[in-house]
Amino acid sequence: MEQLSFYDFDISKEIKKAVKEIGFEEPTPIQGLTIPEALEGKDIIGQAQTGTGKTVAFGIPVLEKIFIEDKSPQAIIICPTRELSLQVADELGKLSSFMKKLHILPVYGGQPIGRQIRALKKGVHIIIGTPGRIIDHIERGTLDLSGISIVVLDEADEMLDMGFREDIEKILKRTPKNRQTLLFSATMPKAIKKLTHRYQKNPEHLRVAQHLITAPEIEQIYFEAREKMKLELLSRLLDIYDLNLVLIFCNTKRRVDRLVRNLKSRGYDVDGIHGDMRQGQRDKVMNKFRKGNIEILVATDVAARGIDVPDVEAVFNYDVPNDNEYYVHRIGRTGRAGKTGYAFTFVAGKEIYKLRDIQKYTKSKIKQQKIPSLDDIRDIKNNLVLEKIKKSIEDNNLNKEIHQIESLIEIGYNSIDIAAALMKMFKDDNK
Repeated sequence: MEQLSFYDFDISKEIKKAVKEIGFEEPTPIQGLTIPEALEGKDIIGQAQTGTGKTVAFGIPVLEKIFIEDKSPQAIIICPTRELSLQVADELGKLSSFMKKLHILPVYGGQPIGRQIRALKKGVHIIIGTPGRIIDHIERGTLDLSGISIVVLDEADEMLDMGFREDIEKILKRTPKNRQTLLFSATMPKAIKKLTHRYQKNPEHLRVAQHLITAPEIEQIYFEAREKMKLELLSRLLDIYDLNLVLIFCNTKRRVDRLVRNLKSRGYDVDGIHGDMRQGQRDKVMNKFRKGNIEILVATDVAARGIDVPDVEAVFNYDVPNDNEYYVHRIGRTGRAGKTGYAFTFVAGKEIYKLRDIQKYTKSKIKQQKIPSLDDIRDIKNNLVLEKIKKSIEDNNLNKEIHQIESLIEIGYNSIDIAAALMKMFKDDNK
């Protein structure tokens, strides 16, 4: 069956252009289920974990509803926290980058209310905010919800847990009865069901199953790194760990192409695959990687489907994935058949919130490490050499080598000098 694309949805050319610019290859499961139904004007209950692409799932239908000429609020998205409100506003900003004169306003506590009031007076199409601050604006008379055609409740279970039920109901009662209501929640407790019965019209209940993969043999590590530092950090880690087969994941096709160019210019044996390449090209690159003719493969999640190379030593998340499931699938490609593997994730700015969602979703501990300095690189390399020596002593029959060392000791060399000389030779060979 052919994979669903964003181009299959009945959406405006401006949104399609933005999706292409962002570099999304295909909808996540919740997006594939939600977008067509929501575009038809149906009320939706979307049951999916945080980090599965819900913002795009409701963001595209919300944007499609907006009539730009009308500068009064037409859509309201209610979120449990300031951080989520800002994340949603940022995502919708990217999706609407080619929609001229569209105005989105996040409203939340902690920001001066005067600034928000001035923005509302100028005209805003989409309001994104926390229940408390939205109520504040309603009561001040600075926010009129009579023109709202679509309401989104994001992370509804979180909002109820935080005691926002009364506020949510107060907001919903101020919106027209013929509005469209999209509700997203990871769980469906009784309180959520009551809310849906009271405020939604024959909602479609769309569920995304949660699949967890345990990965005890994988050491999961993350680094907080500014965008400009990512390439240097990647290079340092590749050099420190002396890895043979490495998979690097980027979120977009454009990022794959750029990273492949940058790594080649630094002398690495690398190639890339993504959805814009013909199947024949992808197969050719994959065969080179399987045979070890290239050591590093850079890929998008879609293009990497079906990759089954048992000896991958490390996976790098150059970008934090947009979907928690993608993280599980990515790191599952190392640490196969009882072997140990590394999963390194680079986190820039607000991506730290996505990483927290991933940790909650996978129920795993991802350890933070500081970016290694050049001195650290030397120390780590030395420690890795010592670990390899210890492993060799424990795993191998070294009788032949012991006899050779004893013959050197008999002619006057001491064992410490011999070991130091061998270690230096080993390190020189692995520079």
